[in-house]
Amino acid sequence: MEIPSLDMILFLLAAGFVAAFVDSVVGGGGLVTVPALLMTGLAPGLALGTNKFGGTLSSLTSSASFFASGKVEGKLVARLFPLSFAGAALGTYTVQRIPSEFLRPLVVCMLAVILVYTLLKKNWTGSGRANEGLSRKSGLIVAAAAVVIGFYDGFFGPGTGSFLLFVFLLAGFDFVRASGNAKVLNLGSNAASLLLFALFHSIDYGYGLFLGAAMIAGAWTGSRVAIRKGAAYVKPLFIVVTTVLIGKQLWDLWRG
Repeated sequence: MEIPSLDMILFLLAAGFVAAFVDSVVGGGGLVTVPALLMTGLAPGLALGTNKFGGTLSSLTSSASFFASGKVEGKLVARLFPLSFAGAALGTYTVQRIPSEFLRPLVVCMLAVILVYTLLKKNWTGSGRANEGLSRKSGLIVAAAAVVIGFYDGFFGPGTGSFLLFVFLLAGFDFVRASGNAKVLNLGSNAASLLLFALFHSIDYGYGLFLGAAMIAGAWTGSRVAIRKGAAYVKPLFIVVTTVLIGKQLWDLWRG
């Protein structure tokens, strides 16, 4: 385990905090942390594993924060968590055998649809869904989405937080509660991928511990801001991050 220099530690702390602050609410933290880790000189495989280490700590922190504030449907996510975990484990296993890059054009289209729909939908400010529960049909759809998006997170990854949040919005939850539910499922998919990265010794714990510490602080701060400010904060952030994700995927397509 290599201990980074002081300059590198400060760089990792800054990148981790900023990434987790955003990621704790709507996802997209990997847009900051993966390039940051690559800039430190880590090999791509180690950068991805180390990012997943920090991302799992971030998801755990933000999930706990949303739970403590009563913004998570405990019984629902308890049923969905294993599905997300299993889907991600299968996705991570599959990507070892099948290249994932063919998904990029599809992801761009899906994110664009989500962005347009969110911009046009004016009344996603709170539905009271917390006390109503889901119908059998809606429950089955959300369960299937947990598996599919979990698989996607393990297989490819970009936009996972946006996809999960959007599913819960469609199911009738308000932005803050949808964000809380999404973070718990994202924790499941992150944990599954992290386990496999650890088994393949693809994590640099020297870098990961500093990154993870900063991401814990950023996730706690970001989730508290989201809970306090509500949809007026979460929806614009969701739109910005989704737009950036689309731009990033288009840039990668153009370069490729």
